[in-house]
Amino acid sequence: MGLIHCRFMQDLAGKHIVLGLTGGIACYKSAELCRLLVKAGATVQVVMTEAAAQFMTPVTMQALSGRPVYQSQWDVREPNNMPHINLSREADAIVLAPASADFIARLVQGRSDELLSLLCLARPAERVPLLIAPAMNREMWVHPATQRNLRQVDADGARVLGVGSGWQACGETGDGRMLEPQQLLEEIVAQFQPKTLAGQRVVVTAGPTFEALDPIRGITNHSSGKMGFAIARAAREAGADVTLVAGPVHLPTPRGVVRIDVQSAQQMLQASLQAAQSASIFIATAAVADWRPASQSEHKIKKDGSGQVPVLHFVENPDILLALAQGERARSGKLFCVGFAAESENLVAHARAKRERKGIPLLVGNIGPLTFGQDDNSLLLVDAKGERELPRAPKLALARELVTEIAARLPAGSA
Repeated sequence: MGLIHCRFMQDLAGKHIVLGLTGGIACYKSAELCRLLVKAGATVQVVMTEAAAQFMTPVTMQALSGRPVYQSQWDVREPNNMPHINLSREADAIVLAPASADFIARLVQGRSDELLSLLCLARPAERVPLLIAPAMNREMWVHPATQRNLRQVDADGARVLGVGSGWQACGETGDGRMLEPQQLLEEIVAQFQPKTLAGQRVVVTAGPTFEALDPIRGITNHSSGKMGFAIARAAREAGADVTLVAGPVHLPTPRGVVRIDVQSAQQMLQASLQAAQSASIFIATAAVADWRPASQSEHKIKKDGSGQVPVLHFVENPDILLALAQGERARSGKLFCVGFAAESENLVAHARAKRERKGIPLLVGNIGPLTFGQDDNSLLLVDAKGERELPRAPKLALARELVTEIAARLPAGSA
């Protein structure tokens, strides 16, 4: 598991990130963000404004980044006295976290009388993206001037990452909190992923379904949803608009993904049909129950002391993938359907048969007991040309490979 965890944490290997801190209490989150970036394989150069140093010491950021912190445009460590040029040219991306309302206004105005705003202005915009993580009081966030400035920095080529909502240091509650470090890491990693699904709308189903027997009990399976959630994240990283239809799992929603929570197979079917009306790709990763109880007891089914086991009757659940694959959008070539097969034996034979039975262009097979609940997996890709195995790897790495495979199989002009 150590090697797997390490592989997960190297998404930014070889990348050099300039992390800019401006004045705000959210600077405490920047310390954790810096740590996560380094663990992900990046080198991090911290640049702080004078105001930022009131909330977080340069010593802390130097210890976490392993590099001296820059604060002044007159830094004598630079032989040419041009840190704004040198730092911006070395960067693969500049991340402002936190970005205060004042600093965002400075960017809009093109002001450059201190190092951080100066290097933002001097960056080669065509190859060094500027990612902005705002942080401010809720009233400052909704103020027309702030919203106007955010629209302008976006129009000028920066990428505004949005804000969170919740309790603020001032004691108020609302929008304006800086995103959490893990969310920001996801955004930064996504920035560097190839946009192979740009313009696509993707629907992914994930996790198990739960078929109720009574208000207490039900039938489900061991699916954790991790593979489906990884695919949703990978598709979003690749530039797609993603809707995730999730069964009952306890996983955080991937950043930027729209999530619809369901319980039963019938609920998953309805949510999938609705979401797929405007989709171009449907990926059926969920482990859907084949059967459900013919009726659900209104109250808990109790033992009566007789030793007799209740007789349960079942009916077959709808085939979600088949319903989508035989729908008008798929038949007209507007919806590319991908199925998953979780088997316990004879994977190749069962996967081939399932692909033919569903009439889909691509089916992904795996051995369920070897993957349920795990952070890694191995996949078998089955299409009309044959089979190809993706060796065991972290699920997110496999999800990115699968997204690349799907993109390569899409009909020309499908975006």
